[in-house]
Amino acid sequence: MLAAAAAAFILGLTFGARHESRPPPPIEVPRVSVAAQPAAPTAAPDEDPVEQLTLQEQVGKLLVLRFAGTSAPGYVRDALRHGWTSGVILFRDNIRSPQQLKTLTRQLRTAAGKTTPIISTDQEGGSVRNVTWAPPGDAQAGQVPGRDATAAARALKAAGLNVSLAPVADVPSVDGAALAGRAYSRDPARAAKSVEAAVNGWRAGGVAATAKHFPGLGGATVNTDRGSATIAGGAPTAADLAPFKAAIAARVPLIMSAHARYPRLDATHIASQSRTILDTLLRKQLGYEGVVITDSIEAAAVRATGSTEQAAVRSIRAGNDIVLTTGDGSWLRSYRALLAEARASAAFRARVRASAARVLALQNSLT
Repeated sequence: MLAAAAAAFILGLTFGARHESRPPPPIEVPRVSVAAQPAAPTAAPDEDPVEQLTLQEQVGKLLVLRFAGTSAPGYVRDALRHGWTSGVILFRDNIRSPQQLKTLTRQLRTAAGKTTPIISTDQEGGSVRNVTWAPPGDAQAGQVPGRDATAAARALKAAGLNVSLAPVADVPSVDGAALAGRAYSRDPARAAKSVEAAVNGWRAGGVAATAKHFPGLGGATVNTDRGSATIAGGAPTAADLAPFKAAIAARVPLIMSAHARYPRLDATHIASQSRTILDTLLRKQLGYEGVVITDSIEAAAVRATGSTEQAAVRSIRAGNDIVLTTGDGSWLRSYRALLAEARASAAFRARVRASAARVLALQNSLT
């Protein structure tokens, strides 16, 4: 019934940052609880390489961590060396100058050995631009998307980064939309063309793009970093989904899941913890096969749903491949919770394995 209702809904549509701590070694959809949701993995790429990873390494693929400072702490280098994380996210306090950033990314790559680590940052443009000397200088509405994304990618690649948490694919649709200043346009057709051009531009410059925040925050008047948000109308519209469809058609390598609620699709869970939204809508209906990464699980909208450990497990069970951890100690807490769940549940191990295979495929495509 759930899949049928979600399918009917789709067919009816006209066609986050703090510090890590040092670790020791009118459609109604039925209410669905996390525990009751099926745990079968979605389709994964060639699974042979993932068989060479231990369970601990497979779980590590599912986490990106944050750290403080302008050089890689010992515990971060250890995590990369042992495969307890797939990579890092860098913020402004990690970045001081072009030479320092190159030295930092070189440290991270050396620690990861033969595996290419994910080295990511938010580089949307305007005020959301952590590598401050790199393009795009303008916010998305003022950009030439393909040209500016290509220029930004070349600058980030030269500094050793390989994943950009951009572009924003949200289409503002209400007065006071929280992400209005970060979006390309209120016109869904224009936004879709811009997202497609940006995805291709990031690829042309040698950096993987991330379309965010699925299935669209255009109807939210609260930034989920700061509070809980419910989407006006209760479900993503055709306008909300248009840029994500364009990104998928452009083979975007990553999509970031939102932390808002869409009660007409899932009355119980925020999007990043909803199989209805990530598996039924994104995977099955829209046909996305790449990596799904959460927005930061330190967001206020996530904290309102439970503990860090609960959020990590729910996020993977719902269909995310990577949990983005940006808070004090949250990487280690998430790692331990995911590993314990994988050891206890064969179904969850299958989910971990499928996601690890997708993340490994992504890493193999990065430079």
